[in-house]
Amino acid sequence: MASTTTSDPEHHHHTFSSIGKAGKSSGEIEGMDIPLINGSRHSESYSVVAAILPCDECFDDESVNDHRFLFPAFGGLLYGFDIGATSSATINIKSPTSSGVSWYDLSSIQVGLITSGSLYGALIGSILAFNVADFLGRRRELMVSAASYIIGALVTTLAPSFAIMVIGRFIYGVGIGLAMHAAPMYIAETAASQIRGRLISLKEFFIVMGMVLGYLIGSLLVDVNAGWRYMYGSAFPFAVVMGIGMWWLPASPRWILLKAIQGKGDLQDLREYAIHCLRRLRGEAISNSAPQEVQEILVELSYISEENEATLGEMFQGKCLKALIVGGGLVLFQQITGQPSVLYYAASIFQTAGFSAASDATRASILLGLLKLIMTGVAVMVVDKLGRRPLLLGGVSGIVVALFLMGSFYTYLGNVPVVAVVALLLYVGCYQISFGPIGWLLISEIFPLRLRGRGLSIAVLINFGANALVTFAFSPLQDLLGAGVVFFIFGGIAVLALVFIFFIIPETKGLTLEEIEAKLL
Repeated sequence: MASTTTSDPEHHHHTFSSIGKAGKSSGEIEGMDIPLINGSRHSESYSVVAAILPCDECFDDESVNDHRFLFPAFGGLLYGFDIGATSSATINIKSPTSSGVSWYDLSSIQVGLITSGSLYGALIGSILAFNVADFLGRRRELMVSAASYIIGALVTTLAPSFAIMVIGRFIYGVGIGLAMHAAPMYIAETAASQIRGRLISLKEFFIVMGMVLGYLIGSLLVDVNAGWRYMYGSAFPFAVVMGIGMWWLPASPRWILLKAIQGKGDLQDLREYAIHCLRRLRGEAISNSAPQEVQEILVELSYISEENEATLGEMFQGKCLKALIVGGGLVLFQQITGQPSVLYYAASIFQTAGFSAASDATRASILLGLLKLIMTGVAVMVVDKLGRRPLLLGGVSGIVVALFLMGSFYTYLGNVPVVAVVALLLYVGCYQISFGPIGWLLISEIFPLRLRGRGLSIAVLINFGANALVTFAFSPLQDLLGAGVVFFIFGGIAVLALVFIFFIIPETKGLTLEEIEAKLL
């Protein structure tokens, strides 16, 4: 095993040097000729503590209790932090007394470019991931994401002009796109099936925690001279920690094994390295069973025909087309049921209800962020017990009720502000136990391995594209139709989402990624 102790398979001279097949079919891997998909398979061993928390031997390459899923989840924290910090940064930078710059007199279009700059960068990051994700691997893609976060935060913080600031926001956004693509893949491919949902949902928890942190820091710095620079600069240390952490984490064992069965390295060497990575990722609990689990994954990957590289045409055929309908449809409904628009009305709803403590937009955002954090924590704890479908069906049903209540308030019940407050809290809470975490979870589970990088790239692109469309279209629709009608439209779309979930979305709880591909696609 001496040759398998480096931190990534690309460091091995044999990993990408072999252009021929590894020489063994699914029935010839160490004599294991019976597929395990439809039979009994070895129960995956895992340690929740080892999977999440750092240990006393931090950054020891031989330690099996390294930092596991905290570092990939930091990609989500930095995304959420950007949302929270920007809400206050755009206020500070327009202030003639607090902006600290001579170009503070920004037009609404310029403010929109600052706000949406990272979103458009995320769209580009999603497009870039389509072609480079499988080549780089999940770990190195997250390292590139961390570098984009670092550079983007620095450029934005030090920007001497508006144009440079927008460039910095764009670079930061590229990091968001790559992180939202690679983090769920990395976690899905390295987590035991029994806790996969919990760990991927943890990324959504980190997004919301980042939002709360951004709102909090923004509220403290909103009146400070050049406070926007400190707000955006606060992301820098988190990005550095993420980058260092991903440098020390091992590669995804499934990505290594995919390279092995596609003939991009020596099968035996790559299998040994996958065992080494799996032991580091799962902790002492899997030390003895890692070889057997890797062996089972190899057999299953061969059985479900992962040997051939994916082509562009395959993205819209067979299994991947079905996965695209499931994953892409879910993240599309996640956005077009009005999530950005509901939050847009949060401050005015609290003010209408007479909550003086929430009359300030930043404080209202902090209160909502805390609610989102609590409800996401609930989802993290129960997703692997209750399953994906029950949370989606229950949560989206609550969203339907909340949206029709919101529409009723703005149409008929304007003198009963408690209706709007209840609707707002109901929407936020239900979203965070359904669409919020489950959307990212399912798109990381549903795509076949050799198509997962490109498939997830399309799903993330749909997510950010729909987000941008809803954000852009809401104000014109509000002026044209009125807020009440717009919320009724969102409610109707949410009803369609319920139908889609009931008839299309499968239950993936407790299944390995290979079993999901073989049984559900």
